[in-house]
Amino acid sequence: MKHAVLRRLGRPALVVALAAGVLPGGVAPAAAAAAAGSTAYATGTLGPFGFGGVKLGMSTKQARATRKIVSKPSWSPCTGWDLKAHPTGRDNVGLYISKRRGVAMIFAPKGVTTPQGIRIGSTETELKEAYPRLRRSASGGPVVAVPGNPKASYYFLLRRGRISEMVLALNDQDCAN
Repeated sequence: MKHAVLRRLGRPALVVALAAGVLPGGVAPAAAAAAAGSTAYATGTLGPFGFGGVKLGMSTKQARATRKIVSKPSWSPCTGWDLKAHPTGRDNVGLYISKRRGVAMIFAPKGVTTPQGIRIGSTETELKEAYPRLRRSASGGPVVAVPGNPKASYYFLLRRGRISEMVLALNDQDCAN
């Protein structure tokens, strides 16, 4: 029953909670449920400026011009989108685009790594080794400035000591809170 509720909440609720800093380590199953909605196993690198041909800060017009995204319904003040190559399933989105900031948040599909080799499934110990300046958000979730991009951060959700969700987000994003 609990997992069915988490699946219905999906990624939009996760985004709001992540940005609000209200996700303690024990709430990570929402991230796992959201990640489970991903239907494609991806390869590539998340960051430091984007993923899959879509870059942080791109306007909606610029991102659409890549022909790599498709519109999705979202419960955010921003518009929700998926990368065509990595659909996320119902009630999830792969990225958010802000009217003021452009592409503001990109969620990592399974199989994608950061330039430092961190991926969904990496351990908390591996995360700490890759990012020595890792800090905790107000809720205790790991966050780190993106090496090579001072305008962005990586947010991680952990479940049982392993990364269950990764997000590349503008520091001044206005899509969640």
